[in-house]
Amino acid sequence: MFRTALRNVLAHKARLLMTVLAVMLGVAFVSGTLVFTDSLGNALRNQSAKSYDDVAVAVTTYADQEDEKSRGVDTATLAKIQGLEGVKTATGRVSGFAGVADPDGKLIGNGWSNTGANYSPAKDGKDPAYTFTDGTGPAAADRIALDADTAEKGKYHVGDRVRVATNGPVKEYTLSGVFTTEDGAVNAGGSLVLFDTEVAQKLYLRPGEFREVTVSATPGASADKLLAEVKPLLPKDAEAKTGQALADEQASDITRSLSSINTMLLAFAGIALFVGVFLIANTFTMLVAQRTKELALMRAVGASRRQVKRSVLLEAAFVGVIASVVGFVLGLGLATGLRSAMGAFGAKIPAGPLVVSPTAVVASFAVGVVVTVVAAWLPARRAAKIPPVAAMNSVHATATVKSLVLRNSIGSVISLLGFAAVVGGAVKGDSTGRTVIAAGAFLALIGIIVLIPLLSRPVIALVRPLLRKVFGVSGKLAAQNAVRNPRRTGTTASALAIGLTLVTGISVLGVTLGQAVDRATTDNLKADYMVTMANGHSLDPSALTALEKAGKVSAISPNQYTGIEVKGDYQGASAVSPADLEKVFSLKTLSGSLDTLGKGGIAVSDKTAKSKGWKTGDTLPVKFDDGKKGELRVGAVFEENAFLSPVLVSTDIAAEHGRTANIQEIWLTTDGGASGANEQAVVDALGNNPAVSIMDRQDIRNMFGGSVNLAMNIMYGLLAMALIIAVLGVVNTLAMSVFERQQEIGMLRAIGLDRRRVKRMIRLEAVVISLFGAVIGIGLGVFLGWAIGKTIASDIPGYVLVLPWGRIAIFLALAGAVGVLAALWPARSAAKLNMLTAIKSQ
Repeated sequence: MFRTALRNVLAHKARLLMTVLAVMLGVAFVSGTLVFTDSLGNALRNQSAKSYDDVAVAVTTYADQEDEKSRGVDTATLAKIQGLEGVKTATGRVSGFAGVADPDGKLIGNGWSNTGANYSPAKDGKDPAYTFTDGTGPAAADRIALDADTAEKGKYHVGDRVRVATNGPVKEYTLSGVFTTEDGAVNAGGSLVLFDTEVAQKLYLRPGEFREVTVSATPGASADKLLAEVKPLLPKDAEAKTGQALADEQASDITRSLSSINTMLLAFAGIALFVGVFLIANTFTMLVAQRTKELALMRAVGASRRQVKRSVLLEAAFVGVIASVVGFVLGLGLATGLRSAMGAFGAKIPAGPLVVSPTAVVASFAVGVVVTVVAAWLPARRAAKIPPVAAMNSVHATATVKSLVLRNSIGSVISLLGFAAVVGGAVKGDSTGRTVIAAGAFLALIGIIVLIPLLSRPVIALVRPLLRKVFGVSGKLAAQNAVRNPRRTGTTASALAIGLTLVTGISVLGVTLGQAVDRATTDNLKADYMVTMANGHSLDPSALTALEKAGKVSAISPNQYTGIEVKGDYQGASAVSPADLEKVFSLKTLSGSLDTLGKGGIAVSDKTAKSKGWKTGDTLPVKFDDGKKGELRVGAVFEENAFLSPVLVSTDIAAEHGRTANIQEIWLTTDGGASGANEQAVVDALGNNPAVSIMDRQDIRNMFGGSVNLAMNIMYGLLAMALIIAVLGVVNTLAMSVFERQQEIGMLRAIGLDRRRVKRMIRLEAVVISLFGAVIGIGLGVFLGWAIGKTIASDIPGYVLVLPWGRIAIFLALAGAVGVLAALWPARSAAKLNMLTAIKSQ
């Protein structure tokens, strides 16, 4: 049997090539994912460990510049630590946000990882954390040093004046030096500015205090012993750990963070392999059909059913091994490409070797071989059932009516359970409902796949009159051929249906969310601009003061985060300017008046009022952020707004009871609306601060909608592999169909059907099968998109299901194009058949 299996593999290279391609793509995704995440994780762990190479003990405090009760490590304590036996150096660190402007005034870096810190030289005048490639560290209040990447992006050289923004006004400094570093902020695409220690302490904490301390040990000193001696010296709530413990924690965190990427990519590899199962099953069904006489003769000369089945499964195993080898090598290239792609998107990946772990090798080969053998099991089982008498006849055992009834019954039950679960999850809502929908979607998809042969006849029957009318005999024959073998047609259509179910579901959700964002921007805003900090932190109150004095600003209101506690229940609130509130936001008042905000009242969104049982006129006993108690009257109930908290208070109340003005955004309208001149006036009023982001309505749409579009494009790219495998499945089915109908095609040619019409018949058959799969997939995708949308509708104001008819039309057109392309080779083969040879072939 082993020799027979090997011979059959070599005898059907063209047919098996398609199976190799399907398995190869899936294995490449699996191996590429595992090698990529292993390599990235190894590089990040090595980088992290390197940063702790010379750290015996690390001290972290949670000192806050605004909270006098939270203290850092002061200079006296740092000196005591430095004086401990076994301590080589003790370095104090303090850090915070610092944004560097390029020559055009734009922020260098991504905002959230733009960092400023203190330069802390040791006795030799150098800070061991940084290696200077030009100049020296800052030794005066008006000096700074920049990391090499930031200096290159800004085209700055030692001696240049550099504008730097922290959480206050922009200041200019002289560049004293350029350095390289392994700092995580820089590797994440941000920037690092080094200040003189006294300057950094004033900017980020308090004079004479440090937020962190790193301790290095003399040779032979015990890190654990130093840790025990350092702890008693530290202020309350400070945390101290050995450098090794921190390195281990970071390594664990890196592994955890990469696991989500790993899971997502492997999920798409699983989808591709699942689709590949149908192609593999079709391929081996074809091979069994071609070798009916051969297998029957083997049975007639004494081969048992088990031996025949084993022979087919051995063929599958050979194919699986070959595909796994090629796929694994291709996966190594994919892993390298992913690293390069991340670098192209601005993520600085640490240098490191490509890590090929035993797990990646074993998993890739196991997946490739197991998937191929499992997919070939049913064809092998059918091959074993071929009776010896079939050696005298070309027609082997066909599916019985009983087996089809059983299949359809099972498919109906599974489908009903799946659809019921999906509807139940949609009604349930929230994350629990989405979990139920995921399980129901899987059952529904399996059930539909089982039922597709049954569905093929009535669905294709609908287009048969059109095909006959438009394409004549070729169209009529194509429709008949498409349903001649419902099992094979269903298997082929299933591959396309799976891919288009996922693509359509993603499209429905993406377009719906995108339009919800557009409506939120259009319906909820009147403001021309939104002003925020690029790093996501709160704005300094000076920005609000500066904009209030700007000449072209006609209305302005902050969205200042605050909160109140009502009967022990904390409720987040937005502090706004009552006079200009309705000039910058579109608010629909359902009861009461928003004017009451200026008289010490509050306004509540309709959903919050309903859930809390509040109504206009109610007086609520409240506790403010500063601990004081009082009463606030509900002066208005408004329709929920996507850009505001569900409770509104005036900025006067927030100023009276808040420690600091936590301004998340400033919204403003300008004379004449958004324009280049008005935007420049806003920029000038803010002192041309690179750390402040100014967005008009289109920018706001792009900010929220851009992430949706990016996610959709990534999903489309990952699902493209499954669709490629589905195309190979259509090619396989048509090739099988041509093989089975050689005699018939010969007869058609003999009675006058020319080669052109034979080609058209095969192409139309391919288009019909492809469109059948597309219709099933699109219908199921729309259903799942609706269900998932129901679980998030309550969290998105103005959510309304949108069917992307344009994209659906494109999907259908692409499915038709897939059919045409897939039919090129089979149609050409059918048209070239010799009439006499074909007639005698059966």
